[in-house]
Order: sequence, then C-alpha cells, then structure tokens
Amino acid sequence: MLYWLLYQKLYIYFHPFRIFRYLTFRTAFASGTALLIALFIGPYVIHKLREFQIGQFIREDGPQSHLKKSGTPTMGGVLIGIAILLPTVLWSDPSNPFVWIAVFSTLAFGAIGFADDYIKVVQRRSLGLTARAKLMWQALAGLAVAVVLVVLQQFKMFSTQLTVPFIKSWHPDLLWHWWPSTVPHLGLLAFLPFIAFVVFVLMGSSNAVNLTDGLDGLAIGCTIIAAAALAVLTYVSGHVVFADYLELQRMPQVGELTIFCGSMVGASIGFLWYNAHPAEIFMGDVGSLALGGAIGTVAIIIRQELLLPFIGGIFIIEALSVILQVGSYKLRNGKRIFKMAPLHHHFEQLGWHESKVIARFWIGALVFALFALTTLKLR
Repeated sequence: MLYWLLYQKLYIYFHPFRIFRYLTFRTAFASGTALLIALFIGPYVIHKLREFQIGQFIREDGPQSHLKKSGTPTMGGVLIGIAILLPTVLWSDPSNPFVWIAVFSTLAFGAIGFADDYIKVVQRRSLGLTARAKLMWQALAGLAVAVVLVVLQQFKMFSTQLTVPFIKSWHPDLLWHWWPSTVPHLGLLAFLPFIAFVVFVLMGSSNAVNLTDGLDGLAIGCTIIAAAALAVLTYVSGHVVFADYLELQRMPQVGELTIFCGSMVGASIGFLWYNAHPAEIFMGDVGSLALGGAIGTVAIIIRQELLLPFIGGIFIIEALSVILQVGSYKLRNGKRIFKMAPLHHHFEQLGWHESKVIARFWIGALVFALFALTTLKLR
C-alpha cells in the first residue's frame, strides 16, 4: 500500500519518493518493519495468551526435561503471521499476483494450525485435529494455490517448468505431454502432474517445519536461514540481468516476493527474541504450518522446489527421521532406529543439552542454505 501511495501516486509531486521503486530498499524496510512489529507487540501477545490460559501441552512420552515447559504460552504463530503479512501488504506492489498467493498460502496453512491449536489448547482436547482432517485441509490449501498458478500459466505469467540444480539445459515440464503420447491432453487434465506436485511440496514443507518445532528457537532459527536464502533466490530470479547471467528462468514479477521473504526474516528474528531458550512463547501449529506453507509456496513460484531439501535441509532431515522411525517400528516389530523422533529428541536422549542441539542444528541449516545458493553458479 505504501508503494502504491508513495511511489505510484505521490512520486510526481515529491521526487525523492522514487527511492520506493527499488526492490532492495523496500525489502529492507519490510524486514525492519516486521522486526519492530514482532518486538513491540510480542509482550502484549504473551500477556494475552497467559490471560486466556493458552499454554503448551507437553506429551508425557516426550523428554522428561520438557515437562517444565508445560503451560508456556503457545499459538505465538499469530504474532509471526501479523509481523509477516502487514509489512508485506505495506511495502509490496498490490497489483502483483504472486505476493497475494504467498499471503493466501500463509493464511490458509496458518488457519489449519490455528484450528489444531484451538482444539488442543483451548478446548482441552489433547489430540487436536485428526491426522486425516489436517492432511485433507492441507491438500485443499495446496490445491487452491496450484489452481491459481495454473490460471496464471494460461496468461503466460507463470511456467510449469522445473529448475534442476546443477543442470542448465534441462527444464522438465510438469504437464501431461511430458508423459507418453497415449495420455490424452484434455484441458485441466494436462496440469494434473503439476497440481499433484504442488500439493505434495506444500504438504511436505508445512509438516516438516511443524515436526522441527520441538525445541526453544529451533524451528524459527532455521526459518530465518531458509527465508534469507529464499530472499536471495527470489531476487535473482526476478532480476533480468542476474537471471540471464545465472541462466535462470526469467520471471520479472516474482521479484516482489523478495519483500515477502524479507518480512519473514524480520518477523522470525523478532519472534526468536521471545522464543529463544528458555522460551517465553511457542509458535504452535498456527506458526509452524504457516511458515512451512510460506516457504514451500515461494519455492514453487520461483521454480526452485528441487532446492527445498537444501534450503530447508534441517526441516527435511527432521521429517525423514520421523518417517524412518515410524516405518521401522511398524515393519520391524517395534524396533526403532532412533532413541526418539524427531531427530532433535534423539540427540537430547544422547545427553546433548537443549541449547547445544539448537546451535548445532542452526549451523547445519546454514551450511545447507549456503550450499543451495552455490548451486546458482554450479550449473
């Protein structure tokens, strides 16, 4: 809104407002605005959550050291959501459809997490949404994002071609014509592989962040790193010169998503101020699902889904540890691979202090993100 007001409307009367045309300037201001919002309204949100007795439920089968965290205010993802979305709306171009897709995805996945938290914490039903219900709503949210992208593809504003790390010349298209010619090419049916892929990425991303949110500051610290890496990738993907130099798909309009990523970085840093060990507030599912959905959506729009295992490397490892643990338990007659899953609990059971686990996982997240950025040139 400020971009529309200060640059598009008032620039002709006050030329210094031309600075608002620059994406880097607006991204910096969006990040700073998000940080200030999170820092200033954080105490109020914490106070209100305590007032409403919205405290974290701790599983009895989890690490015993976590039982003391019971009652810590949760659903702090509401704070993250406000701190991301408000600066995004203020500093981005309101006519850009990709910004609104990212905003919708964040709200949609956040709403699913809010419903889950509300049932668990407010209604005191410890299970929350059933796994089936949660997955169904996540699939519907992913489907909505995919359909909007299909519409934009029809207007030549979006491409269904993937960017493959390390390979410059191969851009597989997720349409039916990539399949054998015997498959009919009938309208929306041609986009079914793309739609299924988008739903899979968004469900996987949102749940991976959710599974990582088990230690003070762990998930939000990894989110800061992932969002910063996405900001770089988004900026170069939307910059004509950089995209041409790095031989990326040219997508000028996705550059505005850099502001969204900057807001995510600022909001996450502000939340970490209160979520750092010992945490004063937890993000809850409303935060973890929203952040996972946001990360996955940005990666899809800039066609870097195949880099997600590196951009959010720790998230993927945490999710895989749960899948392997459950699979081993069911297929090997109760035998487990890890002492406890997700993986961060395994290291706690090995005797690592919580702060050490968090710091080392942050280091791992940073290494993964830096590797993801190197693939821009190593292609």
